[in-house]
Amino acid sequence: MTGTLITVAPTGAESSKTDVPALPVTLDELVATAKECEALGASIVHVHIRDDDARPTLDQGRLRATVAALRESTGLIVQLSSGGAVTDPEADRLAVLDAEPEMASCTMGTVNFGDGVFLNRWEFIVDLHTRMQECGIVPEYEIFDLGQLTTLQRLLGKYGLPAGGHVHVDLVMGVPGGMPGTAAALVACEQVIRDLPEGTTFSATGIGRSTLPVMLASLAAGGHLRVGMEDTLTYGKGRPVESNMQLVARAVGFAQLAQRPPLTPAQARELLGVPHPAIQPATLGRTEGSPQ
Repeated sequence: MTGTLITVAPTGAESSKTDVPALPVTLDELVATAKECEALGASIVHVHIRDDDARPTLDQGRLRATVAALRESTGLIVQLSSGGAVTDPEADRLAVLDAEPEMASCTMGTVNFGDGVFLNRWEFIVDLHTRMQECGIVPEYEIFDLGQLTTLQRLLGKYGLPAGGHVHVDLVMGVPGGMPGTAAALVACEQVIRDLPEGTTFSATGIGRSTLPVMLASLAAGGHLRVGMEDTLTYGKGRPVESNMQLVARAVGFAQLAQRPPLTPAQARELLGVPHPAIQPATLGRTEGSPQ
């Protein structure tokens, strides 16, 4: 792999605006963050949204407005979270697809998530996968533990390849209750990924203090990166994250040191099988082939 796919996850559903004032929770804040991160080198934005009180929501009108605004303002691939918050019901999570994102997450199993339980029944996973096939939405398969890669093998074997024909997984590492955020765990996952369809790619997400070891291990293993304030709020010991741009800039620097410069959104679409947008963004953060 000669380039690096960089995803920014700017908000998430766990942190509060009160505790983290820099967290982008309004539509204007999210669009501004997305534009700045695209200019630095991100090619995908992984989106959770908030209501007027900055609480996590899966409101359909807000989801549609968010997808439209991001498409009009950026060239980024818009990936909605079908995970929501751990308390969201399955019907609301499945309805996320009705907002017509280009990509959406599809988690491959239930996991203890801190003090909560992130429930993903087999039947729900099948519903997500097959609905995305029908709608032409490209999935990113979220993997919180090694066995979930085997679940993905089972899913693809029974129900076929995803929309776009390319399999891409995101290894979410370091969640309390999931696999550890270590190089050894990433290597173990990479060995199983080899048994998935030829050409399968992976990104890795290090939660909290596992951010740096996971980032470096993923680059060394030929993987891609996801960073953002959904996943980490500390830039260094005793140093809070100031913005999502700070995290994207660090990821870009590491990718360039690895001689795998960031992929542009257009290059990311080719890799993942995501169609090019019908709406041309008003402002493009980068030109094709830019090393940034």
